[in-house]
Amino acid sequence: MILFHLSHTDLDGYSCQLITKEYFKKGFYYNANYGIEVKLNIKKMLQDIEAFKDEEILFLITDLNLTIQESKDLNKSITKLNENGFKIKLQLLDHHATGQKSADDYEWYYLDTSRCAAKITYAYMNETFNGFDEETKKWLAPLVFCINAIDIWVDIDTDGFEFGKVLLSMVSRVREINNILFPDLNRDFRLYLLKESAKFLNQENAHIKLDNEVHFMKKEFLKQDEQDDTIDNLSAKYLVKSLESLKEKLTVTYKGHKGLLTYTLGSISIPANAFLVANEDYDFFIDISRKGNTSFRADGKVNVSLIAQKLADGGGHPNASGCRFDDFKETIDYDVVKSFMQAKLDSLA
Repeated sequence: MILFHLSHTDLDGYSCQLITKEYFKKGFYYNANYGIEVKLNIKKMLQDIEAFKDEEILFLITDLNLTIQESKDLNKSITKLNENGFKIKLQLLDHHATGQKSADDYEWYYLDTSRCAAKITYAYMNETFNGFDEETKKWLAPLVFCINAIDIWVDIDTDGFEFGKVLLSMVSRVREINNILFPDLNRDFRLYLLKESAKFLNQENAHIKLDNEVHFMKKEFLKQDEQDDTIDNLSAKYLVKSLESLKEKLTVTYKGHKGLLTYTLGSISIPANAFLVANEDYDFFIDISRKGNTSFRADGKVNVSLIAQKLADGGGHPNASGCRFDDFKETIDYDVVKSFMQAKLDSLA
């Protein structure tokens, strides 16, 4: 059976995916916040599923409640696929009371407001698939207890609650790997930290020891070799390697010059410089935020302050400048961002 798993973008949501990854050998993972992100991710999942008509599929949604219309549309899509020869089991596991109407209408919509989604998912995997051996249960069950304690604010006088607080901040502060450009790497990073955290559970003052070690756990994941460095430099090196694997997709042009365009990367001075040094055929680097704030970096081959000025009355220095696009509309689709920026650059040609 192949898993297609959509989950929320917080501790509880990522923990659900940690749980399913411990069982499923083959899976495709997606993450969404509410609103348009849910619809776009479900659409992408349905498109991706089309390549697996001969396989048994579990279409799983966790820690996200669907509106009545979203539930109706998804039920219709899955039913149509199954009528056309697919073998898809649809299951939603959630704990948000706002999904009650959908839970009343659809058998596949499981709702339990007394437990967090990770605890529900852990029970579902055990009951449906006999999912975990005893060794896995030894670390996974206590971890789920801590996640449940903090997510629904119970057992606040236990060590599990304090440990959960550290997990909550740890997962929310993963900013070293961009989640839009590199969703799989970003998710793998968070799940790595969660699984490593379980090693502290049986120690005295486990929450304090984990809090002390998060920085070093991050560095261990980001290292490309045995050479230690600051976390900023390790992040930059990791990012450059990741960007190089996608650079053709991320390439924009301006008057014959090649540039790299990123979206929501933020704080680009170090990674932009590292990328331009490592890739001599690229002359500039652009990053745009969700709100249209844009940063430009170069290495002497292009005057990016002039570009920023012409594009949106921005400015700065020849190798470091910025501007804001008032006509930019927030999206989770990188291709939309690239089309927007390339059109702006072409207008200067």
